[in-house]
Amino acid sequence: MAESWVDAAERIGVDLHLDAAGPGGRRAALVRALREAVRGGRLPPGTRLPPYRSLAADLGVARNTVADAYAELVAEGWLTARQGSGTRVAMGVSTAPSAQGARARDARSAGRRTPAEVPPRARGPLHDLRQGTPDASSFPRSAWLASYRRALQEAPHEVFGPGDPAGRRELREALAEYLARARGVRTEPGRIVICSGFAHALRLLFAPGGAVLRGPLAVEGYGLGFHRELLASAGVRTVPLPLDADGARVERLARERAVLLTPAHQFPTGGPLHANRRTAVIDWARARDALVLEDDYDGEFRYDRKPVGAVQGLDPERVIHLGSVSKSLSPAVRLGWMVLPERYVGPVLAAKGEREAWASVLDQLSLADLIRSGAYDRHVRRMRQRYRGRRDRLVEALAARAPHVGVTGIAAGLHAVLRLPSGTERSVVEAAAREGIALDGLDAFRHPDGDTAAQDGLVVGYATPAEHAYGAALEALCRILPPGPVPAPPPGRDEAAASAG
Repeated sequence: MAESWVDAAERIGVDLHLDAAGPGGRRAALVRALREAVRGGRLPPGTRLPPYRSLAADLGVARNTVADAYAELVAEGWLTARQGSGTRVAMGVSTAPSAQGARARDARSAGRRTPAEVPPRARGPLHDLRQGTPDASSFPRSAWLASYRRALQEAPHEVFGPGDPAGRRELREALAEYLARARGVRTEPGRIVICSGFAHALRLLFAPGGAVLRGPLAVEGYGLGFHRELLASAGVRTVPLPLDADGARVERLARERAVLLTPAHQFPTGGPLHANRRTAVIDWARARDALVLEDDYDGEFRYDRKPVGAVQGLDPERVIHLGSVSKSLSPAVRLGWMVLPERYVGPVLAAKGEREAWASVLDQLSLADLIRSGAYDRHVRRMRQRYRGRRDRLVEALAARAPHVGVTGIAAGLHAVLRLPSGTERSVVEAAAREGIALDGLDAFRHPDGDTAAQDGLVVGYATPAEHAYGAALEALCRILPPGPVPAPPPGRDEAAASAG
């Protein structure tokens, strides 16, 4: 017997009254009725909606009409749909009527779309192209769960008591082997300290009143403002170094006590630090009894060039190598590491303290197992191929839709820089916000005291969207790019290698 609406409503526990009539056809009327029911509060966040065929039978419309209406509201952020969980009203949807809602209805009746159609922050931006975040849907859940189970089953009882502030020995041993093999790092487990990520490492190294490191600190002319703010709050003055096609101009280093670099892939402009400058910065550190802080940003992800080893391998006593799994796995896994010169291990552990400032011991053991089992390498290689495909699609879309926009920084990493005509960056970023596209302008990363020439551009993270959403994100990005030619800057060495390959 065919399932009736009464049967379906009884099973899912919801009756739904809708006045799906009006101009624009049945699908448009149904979309309008559902949107008004959510906005008016009759369908609060989390409410499960009837299956397609049940609602179709009740309203006397085709099943595809309901399916298309649901899909449109999912895309707009009003509803969510997951396999096995059905279709529900999105959490965080604003249900209060407003003048903005009235304006949106007026705009729709006039046949034009406005950003007000999308509930504010119902599910974040429509298209997330922010840098620094991997594809969250690609987290290796099965492999992580298997490693977690093994780690939990095999963990000795002392794991669940007070531990070593340096971190679990199992993880430090696994990292020493992995970093030597994959990044050319020369170290041993006793010189690795586990932390909760790169920012945590900076806090430990420059703790106010601490005895580890003090300023002034040389930094690259472009970088994360968050890190500069963190250092400033610790009383550390940062001195910007200009950038060119070969990376940071390290010949400009003078009396600073240390320099913070992203040698594998300069953030955000792209490109590795040239070999001559790697040697030069080590010579400077030796001559000045100074330190190089190596942020191994995007070290795992390279596409069109040979692997670039860690600067730490040139002089382990002059370089502090800093890494994390925020890009390779997820920023939700709060695990990072410091590979330290021997003389800094004690001061860093003293700054960390005996309790509290630890990463989860079970997560440490899980990551150790993930590395030892080979699952971490397999995941990185798989994501390297996926992100390369994402990058290629971005380059192809720009070539087809906006050939006048140059794209750089693409031989490695999870983002690209789109070079814009002078004076257009701000208007393009504002246009992106109006269209629900989350991305950053290049100027947001420029050191306020830097003498590197300001350049207009966008920093586009091509790793962030889920695979099914990436095509729509590229389409939206191309729509907001300005028209007109712009000369491409000379390629960096990694870009030239990419073109040659």
